Amino acid sequence: MKKMFAIVGVINYLAVVFLNAFTDLGHKIIIQNTVFKVYDGTTQIILSAIVNALMLLPFILAFSPSGYLSDRFAKNIIMKHAALLAVFITLAITFSYYQGWFFTAFALTFLLALQSALYSPAKYGYIKELVGIKYISEGNGAVQAVTTSAILLGIIIYTILFETLLGDVFSTKEDILKTIAPLGWLLVLGSIVEYMLSLKLPNKMTKATRKKFEFLKYIKGFYLKKNLIMLRRKKEVFDSVIALSLFWSISQVVLAIFGEYAKSELGITNTIIVQGVMTFSVIGIVFGSMLSSAFSKYYINIGLSTLSAFGIAVILFIIPFTTNTLLLGVEFILFGLFSGILLVPLNAKIQHLSPDIHLGTVLAGNNFVQTLFMFSFLVLTTIFAYFGMNAKVLFFIIGIVALYLLYLLLKRYFVMAVWTLFESILKIRYRCTYIGLEHIPRDLPILLAGNHVSWIDWFIVQLPLEKRVVFLIDKDIYNNKFLKPIFKLGDLIPISQKASKDSFIETSMKLKNGKIVAIFPEGEISRSSDIAKFYRGYKFIDRSGAMIVPFYIDGVFGSLFARHKGEYKRNFFRKREITLYFGEPISHDIKADELREIVINLKRI
Repeated sequence: MKKMFAIVGVINYLAVVFLNAFTDLGHKIIIQNTVFKVYDGTTQIILSAIVNALMLLPFILAFSPSGYLSDRFAKNIIMKHAALLAVFITLAITFSYYQGWFFTAFALTFLLALQSALYSPAKYGYIKELVGIKYISEGNGAVQAVTTSAILLGIIIYTILFETLLGDVFSTKEDILKTIAPLGWLLVLGSIVEYMLSLKLPNKMTKATRKKFEFLKYIKGFYLKKNLIMLRRKKEVFDSVIALSLFWSISQVVLAIFGEYAKSELGITNTIIVQGVMTFSVIGIVFGSMLSSAFSKYYINIGLSTLSAFGIAVILFIIPFTTNTLLLGVEFILFGLFSGILLVPLNAKIQHLSPDIHLGTVLAGNNFVQTLFMFSFLVLTTIFAYFGMNAKVLFFIIGIVALYLLYLLLKRYFVMAVWTLFESILKIRYRCTYIGLEHIPRDLPILLAGNHVSWIDWFIVQLPLEKRVVFLIDKDIYNNKFLKPIFKLGDLIPISQKASKDSFIETSMKLKNGKIVAIFPEGEISRSSDIAKFYRGYKFIDRSGAMIVPFYIDGVFGSLFARHKGEYKRNFFRKREITLYFGEPISHDIKADELREIVINLKRI
């Protein structure tokens, strides 16, 4: 993470992202708090939903233009002009506050959101250009953390200032706006500073599209159809977009209904308390984003999103039964934590799989679909509220939507989710360091061969590799009636000393299909600190086009999972340090004792 921050422009970029979110949210909070003070019940839910809808509608309308702008021009230039536009919009908003024009200020929410919609694809596409593929997960984690920090501070600062300036003496929404009008200058200041910082962002554009934007085609929906086709070109990208859309729809409904729930069910009328409880979710998102980045150190760990969807669903079903404000705060922290964990891998996956030249269009399409979902959910919320459905029931409905999100992610990423669950458990007691990962070719079949020191070697080897590793396992263990279904799901290959021919044939087929296969030439878990004799069975594997990559696992002896305990003294409060060394690929035939010597020498790297 420190290396990423050393890249020129990263700090400035994150500051621009922070101020953009801080300013956009500030006006929204002022309008929402005004609605909360003046209206009750169904009217409050409907107006809150409309405020959120006005923030979303521009992302639908600006889908094609924003994608075109992001692909056609340098993304830093787009951000610069959008920040300048925000200065003029916030000046108009401030003027409407002083005049007490509530509905004008309400309508200007749309213009402020339009500015964000035009520059959103450029803002997120700039991550990949600025930090590269190497830091794409960390970059997304940082952006998510900064954005949510801005939301957190925005909710706290604007709500406290709103209540402080307003006091208890007001009668109409016009009176409220006139009283809190000085807050408008804080919006203007944020926009000006954002613009000044955007001027210093480096131009990272390497390739621009030369296509022209024709307004008539835009009106007829030609660009919409074409861009949606592009968005659906890669199924994994589109599935990630749908997952994000469902999540943000759930979040929008929570924002729209929680105020009414707090007022009617808990009797809370102070906006600081209401916004404060929701603010806890933002704190959770910050930590969730950081946690997600830590788990995506070696690759985009999409299994995290699946596990977090389960947590989100559970929290949504618990909230309607909670009447204690403190417990609600804890639940919103957990909701935010799971949200941050879910968001980072899905956003990183979309950016990673999208071609650079069409990245702006793909991200604009991502915004479009997400916004269409959110807008539809808010319309449904408005309709349900109009017919008398209260916030409690709506929480149960979106809980069911969260279960559907979980189903979609499990359907595609079940295996990744299981591995991530194992990784989470392992990290409680172990800290793994990997040396020589650069020796593992990305596009070639690989035969991993190394020492066997514990029952969890398979997991230690798999942990830094996104590609699933096929392991050879003792046939007697494989045939255990309770474990066999799991071993089959994990695509393990059974082997025994008496019947190994079929195993080697299957291993050869896996390598021909481009898989990574791992073997332990010792044949069993080591009973001493020395590496035992290597058997030459691996030489019967047809590895045409495949490399042998040797590895050495160090630091497991003495653990609960190792046979050799040695003189290791366990410290319960300290994590065990494990180091896995990967050696340079071996393309030629090699004898078993020579391979053993190479593995032994890896520890000396």
